[in-house]
Amino acid sequence: MGFKTKKRLKYFTVILLSPILFMIYSCSPAGILASGGGTAMVVAEGDKSLGTVVDDATIKINLAAKFLSAGNNLFVNINTTVLDGRVLLTGLVENQEIRIEAVRLVWEVEGVKEVINEIETGNRDSIKDYANDVWITTQARAVATKTIGFRAIAYNFETINGKIYMAGITSRPEQLDSVIEALKVIKGVKEIVNYVVVKE
Repeated sequence: MGFKTKKRLKYFTVILLSPILFMIYSCSPAGILASGGGTAMVVAEGDKSLGTVVDDATIKINLAAKFLSAGNNLFVNINTTVLDGRVLLTGLVENQEIRIEAVRLVWEVEGVKEVINEIETGNRDSIKDYANDVWITTQARAVATKTIGFRAIAYNFETINGKIYMAGITSRPEQLDSVIEALKVIKGVKEIVNYVVVKE
């Protein structure tokens, strides 16, 4: 089918977003469009301390504030997922300079341990491309739920130009493999980038 599956990071921790963070992300057009109207909420299947949850939520809020004040539509065009101080950036910006600026701003936020930059440069050709990404993300959630039931809540999906980014945590690698295989049959999927942690 022409798509690829990548696993970029083996160990990645999960964040449970606060209600405030929920509202911030819901207000981001990038979050609404690329996530099919949802939020970048990933619910931990494993253990996570309250302190870590709060720290990640604080990073997320500070990032939103920085992107809002920076201009260049960073808040609109870039999705951020924060997991144990590691920040995954996805989205689409006009040029490489904006992409670099986004990473620089992330490193200015206290508590950031790592930045994983998956921001792409270029433009979507039409509203149809946005709608297609929304549809793919919605299908990804539905397929994951159909495949592994309620445990699908442990995964977050973002779609940019037909490329699905997965984040989350699981103690069942066989279920993760099942979800990835199920995602491959979704029409329009070009690539699957896997940042889900397998907790041993």
